[in-house]
Amino acid sequence: MTQARPSLQARLTNEFQRDLCLVARPFVAIAEALGTDEQTVIDELAALQRSGAVSRVGAVIRPHTIGTSTLAAMAVPEGCMEAVAALVSAQPEVNHNYKREHRFNLWFVVTASDNAHLEDVLGRIEILSGLTVMDLPMLNDYFIDLGFELESS
Repeated sequence: MTQARPSLQARLTNEFQRDLCLVARPFVAIAEALGTDEQTVIDELAALQRSGAVSRVGAVIRPHTIGTSTLAAMAVPEGCMEAVAALVSAQPEVNHNYKREHRFNLWFVVTASDNAHLEDVLGRIEILSGLTVMDLPMLNDYFIDLGFELESS
């Protein structure tokens, strides 16, 4: 019995979570490794983003190496979560957000060029949402590899 070959999307999500070469045209390098072309890689990544399987394609920079960042949390009233999460996600400085089962139920990471910009972003979110943002700056950093093997179907 022949084992099925992983799809291009499965290979993209599994093989390129880390250690991508810093080159002028990274999608060409990925395409070469996958035996396809640059536009196909771009199209497949866009399809993964549209489907919600991938939220972001880009480098992860060690915190405070370039600019600054913080973890933030909000206590969002029941029934407002989707609207507030969308508002938070719409801010270009927000990397990601997630819901937690806690009084502070919406958590997100904000990156900015400097502390003043960071404070402006948090203030803007407070004004737009009408809710208080709790700023939780990093005191100690720990590296956690967030890459993981995904099963393909």
